[in-house]
Amino acid sequence: MAKKKLPKRSTATNSAKKSRNDSETTNGLAILDRKFFNTKAKQALLEKARADDEVGRKIYELRTKAGLTQRELAKRVGTTASVICKLEDADYGGHSMPILRRIATALNKRVEIRFVSVPRSARTA
Repeated sequence: MAKKKLPKRSTATNSAKKSRNDSETTNGLAILDRKFFNTKAKQALLEKARADDEVGRKIYELRTKAGLTQRELAKRVGTTASVICKLEDADYGGHSMPILRRIATALNKRVEIRFVSVPRSARTA
């Protein structure tokens, strides 16, 4: 059986790759980051949103691991289920240390805060 000859690949793609500037990237997240979070103010908003999301997810994770409903946790903390619901919401930015400590105590945990370095790629000029 004779082999079919495949058409040659276009070298346009290869030459485009070769001519690409080193500062360009094909990483989608890096492109979005550069386009929408290219100032210190925008970067600060992104970091705040990340922190709020992380706190909300952690409260949810700890509560569900303990096998508690929002109402049950609220009762232990001395608040309402709607407050717990807000605290677990990624868009909520009103987390305070006193309420986080009360939640931690209710779950036999303690609050720990860390400061970590920002990756060089996330820094803006």
